Amino acid sequence: MQPLLLLLALLLPLGAGTEEIIGGHEAKPHSRPYMAFVQFLDKGKKKRCGGVLVHKYFVLTAAHCWGSSVKVTLGAHNIQKQEKTQQVIPVKTAIPHPDYNPKNYSNDIMLLKLERKAQQTAAVRSLRLPGTKNRVRPGQVCGVAGWGRVSMSTSATTLQEASLEVQRDPGEKGLRGGQDHREGDSGGPLVCNNVVQGTFSYGKPDGTPPGVFMKVSHFLPWIKRTMKRL
Repeated sequence: MQPLLLLLALLLPLGAGTEEIIGGHEAKPHSRPYMAFVQFLDKGKKKRCGGVLVHKYFVLTAAHCWGSSVKVTLGAHNIQKQEKTQQVIPVKTAIPHPDYNPKNYSNDIMLLKLERKAQQTAAVRSLRLPGTKNRVRPGQVCGVAGWGRVSMSTSATTLQEASLEVQRDPGEKGLRGGQDHREGDSGGPLVCNNVVQGTFSYGKPDGTPPGVFMKVSHFLPWIKRTMKRL
């Protein structure tokens, strides 16, 4: 079973294959206070992903954003500066979905438990999880954001955002491709009406839309059970 949310970027293109937001624009500083910047080491190399704060102790991201020395930066706009709004918190425990398959990226979702709780400020706020009956409808406009690449050779220093229009929700069907995961926007949230409906997983190898997101509503039982247990 591979519950995915398949989207087509009709308003501003999301270069999902290279995990970049191309054609988007710089977000208003701290207008998305739920955004998390995730850094980790993978085979000795520094890598980055996006994430979303869903609880004062938990960040939701992609399961393939896993490594050692994981830390989360909240309240950031420019990740190359030490902004007063930033909260840099080490990750105590990383919990990938038990059925995550790195070969085809099924169940590509993970919870990060923070070493200490996030302090709620104007620049740091958690985002609501969807209800069981809260569905994304075709034609609905949603937003994505991240600090991934803004071109094939340049990574963003400030938070970038773009709009997506949902073309269809295929239920358990998904798009396979884009196996080459590089530093970028993986794990970043798909936000519809101030609710996190998806986390970015992968896209087509040529960087054209659509991108594939894990459907958060499907994973609600696991998310809630895991947060309660920890």
